[in-house]
Amino acid sequence: MQYSFSSRIQSIESSAVRDILKLTQGQSIISFAGGLPAEEWFPIEHIREASDRVLSQAPQALQYGLTEGVVSLREGVLERLSRVRGIHGSLDDIMITSGSQQTLDLFAKAFINPGDVVFVEDPTYLACLQVLRLYGADVIGVASDDQGMIPEDLEQKLKQHRPKFVYVVPTFGNPSGRVWSVERRQALLDQCKANHVLILEDDPYGDLRFSGEAVPNIAKLEGKAEDRIVIYTSTFSKTVAPGLRTGYVVADKRIIAMMARGKQACDLHSSVLDQLILSELLVSETFSIDKHIEKLSHIYRERMETMAGHLQEDRCYKEAKWSMPQGGMFFWVELPEGLDAEALLKCSVQKGVAFVPGAPFFAQKPKRNTMRLNYSFAEPTIIHEGMNRLSEAVEEFLGRYAG
Repeated sequence: MQYSFSSRIQSIESSAVRDILKLTQGQSIISFAGGLPAEEWFPIEHIREASDRVLSQAPQALQYGLTEGVVSLREGVLERLSRVRGIHGSLDDIMITSGSQQTLDLFAKAFINPGDVVFVEDPTYLACLQVLRLYGADVIGVASDDQGMIPEDLEQKLKQHRPKFVYVVPTFGNPSGRVWSVERRQALLDQCKANHVLILEDDPYGDLRFSGEAVPNIAKLEGKAEDRIVIYTSTFSKTVAPGLRTGYVVADKRIIAMMARGKQACDLHSSVLDQLILSELLVSETFSIDKHIEKLSHIYRERMETMAGHLQEDRCYKEAKWSMPQGGMFFWVELPEGLDAEALLKCSVQKGVAFVPGAPFFAQKPKRNTMRLNYSFAEPTIIHEGMNRLSEAVEEFLGRYAG
């Protein structure tokens, strides 16, 4: 039978990360491709204990729930956001989502008509690019450096276009790993306020800090304004476990109400059981999410430094450009001009190691000589072996290129 798929879904390319992850399944390939947390450090016993408590208390854990989310979890998230991030809100300002990825989908669904303009960093999170293009957005990249979006380019493009919103990952960004300066955050906020443009601040990695001074979220810089333009989203996927599929979004209550309509048409509500488990963990006397995150950050720093050692010492990277991450999960590496990271990937897989080529992370003009390396998933000994394999692949590839 000939299936007649919609033009919308046919216009979207499959995720480069997901395709590479499928490539590495069941094989002796060391993967630096996915943004995966260290699964050996999932708080399994605490999750089991919380699950037992939830299931023993009431059958409501297995019943339908509120679209906006379980009240106790929303209260717990708001308390932690206020205490840790300085971001404040009421119950009407927050909704629980099935991972922060769903926030991107629901927000796009609520705001984008085909042809609407959206600004993003260059490079940016590729799954967000998928979402934006799915809803027919005209995605425009704003020039960015290690400090964040360049204000002059943003100002010029704001004059040329009328974007619906700007999407940013300003803290330990994916894929760049960069941390925006407070000046660049304030500049974005000021320019968007002046032009009545919304900001979607995605913050999945902000808790995973290794070094450097903490920088306030854009949502904190805005404060509890009358008509807030900042929509803040984060997730428990990177700090507790991605399998619980629980994220959240904080915004003006009118925006939350419209996103809730979209969620009702999608999945009615996120898993009540998962939400109650997380709610239990936030108030547990035996589990501290803050201490757990502190431990994870220490572990990820060690893994990051292991990978950094190879980037510093292996001669094949002497012409490459990269920065030492202050947190998060990724290295962003720029190889010598003219090299194609997708071609390098084929050589690398033959050596038994995978990464993500950087081209899919760009909105318009991709830099094909870039790649993203994840260090959070593999233990240091595996990182050593994987980086040795990658160095062999790079050396071989450079030899072919030179020849």
